[in-house]
Amino acid sequence: MKAHTLFFTAPRQVEIQESTLPALQDDEVLVQTLCSAISAGTEMLVYRGEFPHLADAHDTLSSELQFPLAFGYACVGQVMDMGKSVNKNWKDRLVFAFQPHTSHFIAKPKSLIAIPPSYSPETACFLPNMETAVNVVQDGAPMLGERALVLGQGVVGLLVAALLRQFPLEKLVTSDCYALRRKASLEIGVNDSFDPETLGENYDRHTSSYSNDFSSLSGYAQPEQPPSTFETPTIQRSFYAQNFDLTFELSGSPSALNDAIALTAFSGRIVIGSWYGKKRAQIDLGGAFHRSRIQLISSQVSTIAPALSGRWDKARRFEVAWEALKRIQPQKWITHRFPIEEAGKAYRLLDENPQETIQVIFNYP
Repeated sequence: MKAHTLFFTAPRQVEIQESTLPALQDDEVLVQTLCSAISAGTEMLVYRGEFPHLADAHDTLSSELQFPLAFGYACVGQVMDMGKSVNKNWKDRLVFAFQPHTSHFIAKPKSLIAIPPSYSPETACFLPNMETAVNVVQDGAPMLGERALVLGQGVVGLLVAALLRQFPLEKLVTSDCYALRRKASLEIGVNDSFDPETLGENYDRHTSSYSNDFSSLSGYAQPEQPPSTFETPTIQRSFYAQNFDLTFELSGSPSALNDAIALTAFSGRIVIGSWYGKKRAQIDLGGAFHRSRIQLISSQVSTIAPALSGRWDKARRFEVAWEALKRIQPQKWITHRFPIEEAGKAYRLLDENPQETIQVIFNYP
């Protein structure tokens, strides 16, 4: 059996390499991939060569990364063949695997997640991002009546916003640089979604009960000069003057952390779910931050938060993620589908024109 596997060979270079799979062992299964999802956050760091070398990353996906490498972790396929000691119920099952992009692979059943009936392969591709979103929300622990802000409306940001929409919050606001993603966010039912480029030092904050200097707001892209006027009539500006109890930083841009600090209220919480890789930005922890008592919370899906680990494990969190996928149906956010042979086009699209995309997936013949 031949497998066609995507390899990152150098910054902004990918290849599809053919290999012969080894003979199937008694306790293994052969899976034919149907679709796999690109992570526009972590995977693009790999594509651009912006990943750090993490020997102690607490997971096998991001430890000791170096070119050339196969990477990916959202693979859905069908069991085509089995070793003689494998339970026959696995035959023809749809399964999810934290597997790099490849047309076929061999695995032990314990490393696979059986996809519940009625879930489409494309829906199941969102499982790892939904697990991440569940983890992020649990780390934030939203409370009744809080005002919440989500910076970044990529796939994880949209999933977090969709989960938060189910909480009895006073306000839920999101932000993203790209109009397509703000539109998707508004369709979830958030109160508002704004472009961070509209924030600057002349921001109208007369309704705020807190005094704050907005001159450091980055717009995520760190413009040389912030805009001096604002033509954004749909934005209810009273939301944005250091007014949020709970802020989620999911933009992937380290400079957005300054926005999170500036927009979070006294004694508020900021959950940082982005992985910045090698990207750096100056973070303003002087001035108002020193007296703000704002909590900065690191959130990463590979582990369970210590405060929850006595009651929660990965299996329980996956159950919650599956149920959330059923409610939210995130496959509506798939904007592009590419055959695996056109992987180069897919990554160039995400690299050069991300404003046109939300979720990009690979299909396999």
